[in-house]
Amino acid sequence: MPLLRLTVDPEDEGIRIDTFLAQVGKLPSRTFVQKLLKKGKVKVGSVTIKPSYLVRAGDEIQVEIEEAKPLTLEAEDLPLAILYEDADLIVVNKPRGMVVHPAAGNPKGTLVNALLNHCRDLSGIGGVLRPGIVHRLDKDTSGAMVVAKNDFTHLALATQLKQRVIFRGYLALVHGSLPAPEGEIDAPIGRHPVHRKKMAVVPKGRPAQTCYRVLAELGPYTLVQAKLITGRTHQIRVHFQYLGHPVAGDPVYGRAKEPFALDGQALHATRLGFAHPRTGQKMSFTAPLPVDFAAAITYCQQRWGGRKSEINLDPFQD
Repeated sequence: MPLLRLTVDPEDEGIRIDTFLAQVGKLPSRTFVQKLLKKGKVKVGSVTIKPSYLVRAGDEIQVEIEEAKPLTLEAEDLPLAILYEDADLIVVNKPRGMVVHPAAGNPKGTLVNALLNHCRDLSGIGGVLRPGIVHRLDKDTSGAMVVAKNDFTHLALATQLKQRVIFRGYLALVHGSLPAPEGEIDAPIGRHPVHRKKMAVVPKGRPAQTCYRVLAELGPYTLVQAKLITGRTHQIRVHFQYLGHPVAGDPVYGRAKEPFALDGQALHATRLGFAHPRTGQKMSFTAPLPVDFAAAITYCQQRWGGRKSEINLDPFQD
C-alpha cells in the first residue's frame, strides 16, 4: 500500500491538517484528503489524527493511500482520439458531448468507459468511478486531456496541477468586443446563489484566474485565446459571462441562439503542456478544433470580413 511521507515546515505551523495536505500538491483533491482522514489513514508519528488537527513544525506525517478497488465499470468500445500514449499516461482529444467519468445520469458512454476498453491499467487514486482522471473538461467542452495509467504518474501530475505548472490553453468564440486586447480575469467562483446547478462569480467563492488574448474580432464575435491559472468548475465560461461576453453556443451561460450551427459551446482545450512524470521531459500537445467550431469561425469571417490565413489557430507559446 503506497505511503506518502511529509515533514511540516515552520511556515506551515498552525494550519489544519486537511488544509496542509490539500495544499502540498501531492494528493488529487481536498475531498480525497478528507476521505483519507475519516478512514484513519493519516498519522503523525504513530498517532492517527483528525481533520481538525493543527500541524506543528517538524511533524512527520504519514499518509496511507489505499490500493485501488477492483473496477466495476463497464468497458465500452467507443471512439478515442489519442494524441499520445506510453506506459505511464495517455493524452486524448475528448469530443464535445462526452462526459469524462460516470456519475448520476451518466453511467455509461463516458471517457472512462472508453479508456477501460482501450487499456486496463489506469491509476486508482481518482476512485472506482474516476480511474486515471487527473483533471476534467465539461461535457460540452472538447479538447486535450491527460490520463494517468498508474498511481506514480497520477500523484506527479496532480502535484504539477496543484503547483500550476501544467499549461492549459483554450480557444473560445465569445460574444462582443472585449475591453482590451489582452488581460487577466481575477474573480472568485462558487455556486450560484439561486441556481445551484450553475456556477457564478461570488464574493466568497474560490479564487479563480483566467488570462486571455484577443486573436481576431469577427463582427459581433471575438475569437480569444484563454489560459487557465486556476481550474474551477466552468471557469472560462463563467468568467467570460461575468465580463458580459458569454461563450457562443453555451447552453447554460450563453445566449439562446447563434446564426451558425454548433453542437455545444465554442470552447476547446487546444493545447496541453506538462513535464513527463517519469523522465521530466517537457511535453506539449495540440488538439485540432471540432469541425463545427472551425466552421463557425469561417462563417464569421465570410459574413463580417477577415481572412482565415490571418488567424493563428495554434497561438500558444508554452
